[in-house]
Amino acid sequence: MATPGPVTPEAPFEPSQPPVIENFTPSVCTHPEGFKEKFLRKTRENPVVPIGCLGTAAALTYGLYSFHQGHSQRSQLMMRVRIAAQGFTVAAILLGLAASAMKSRP
Repeated sequence: MATPGPVTPEAPFEPSQPPVIENFTPSVCTHPEGFKEKFLRKTRENPVVPIGCLGTAAALTYGLYSFHQGHSQRSQLMMRVRIAAQGFTVAAILLGLAASAMKSRP
């Protein structure tokens, strides 16, 4: 049976340090983006999503109000409108993702 050759000691794993990746230089963000700036940028990129979110919230609120008032038919209608508004919002998100993926392709 052959004896193993000499083993070179590797640097110990340090969990507090980021991993070292060869040929990779991270970009340094000089100005971190706050919530307001990010929200405005995302709204400008895809303005249909906030409209869908507001429509969903409005239908839900009015549907719950109608349910509380005892108007069950109107409440059911508003819950169906809410589902449609949610579908519209999801479709807008997916279309926005597809558009940004196509834009970033060379």
